[in-house]
Amino acid sequence: MTRQRLAVLDAAHEHPHADADRIFDAVGAVVPGIGRHTVYDILHALSAHGLLRRIQPAGFHARYEVRVGDSHHHLVCRSCAVISDVDHTIGDSRCLSPVDDAGFDVDEADVVFWGLCRDCSTDDPRQQP
Repeated sequence: MTRQRLAVLDAAHEHPHADADRIFDAVGAVVPGIGRHTVYDILHALSAHGLLRRIQPAGFHARYEVRVGDSHHHLVCRSCAVISDVDHTIGDSRCLSPVDDAGFDVDEADVVFWGLCRDCSTDDPRQQP
């Protein structure tokens, strides 16, 4: 694996759920002169090969995480877009299964829980008693 690809993986590991620009900034600190488009291409390639997971909650830029190979979901703050992982309460088995799979061979369920994170709900006057 190239130095550039390793730097992108390291940045994704150090900055969970980071967007491409945040990863570019982190990689640029260790690989001076790397181009933004190069980082975008590497993110695409690493995602296509299953080394990164690309997530894109509706209304937000794509984010990347190194947690692949398991089935987990995400909590997304509607205000600041912070993302947290949500593990299944029943182990590694799917927590959701369609009643009728319509002939699909289902291999993934992508569930996103939306709300306000602790910091934003404290700042939101609607959340005050």
